Amino acid sequence: MSTTREPHPFVKYLLELAEDRAALAALRRGLGRPPGTVPEMFPYVIPFLPRELGLQEEATYYTLAALFALHPSHTYRGNMGDHMAQAAYKGNREAVERRFVALLAARSEDLPERLRQTIGFLKAQEVRVNWDALFSALRYWNHSNYGARIRREWARAFWAVTSEDIVPISES
Repeated sequence: MSTTREPHPFVKYLLELAEDRAALAALRRGLGRPPGTVPEMFPYVIPFLPRELGLQEEATYYTLAALFALHPSHTYRGNMGDHMAQAAYKGNREAVERRFVALLAARSEDLPERLRQTIGFLKAQEVRVNWDALFSALRYWNHSNYGARIRREWARAFWAVTSEDIVPISES
């Protein structure tokens, strides 16, 4: 799903940190660690946490911040299905498809690690990420109705295109 709306304030803030090496280093320390357990991340994340937020929702902010710090390259278009389709166009489609299916099948407890692998892969393939769309998807991943819808939208974006349809997303 493409979006041209204004990014969420937290995503906007992260985009402003894209060139701040110290901030990105602090946020990357959260990779592979339980969300909310890395004190170096607190100054960057806590100011954006709504007051009445459950632990799982709070984890979304920490997860996104750590992932963004790994690959702070942004586009305002597409979703993870589009991004993985773009990566598949650049290389071994079968291998990318296996990665993508694993991501779609991820349970909430496995999702941060699957996304870390996926974002690292997209970075290596020089594919930009729509961080606002990913933030929205993470916030609703476990919702009974929206989670399945997000997965279908990603799947549709990945499998509904052929190599002739893929135009690299170069928008910043």
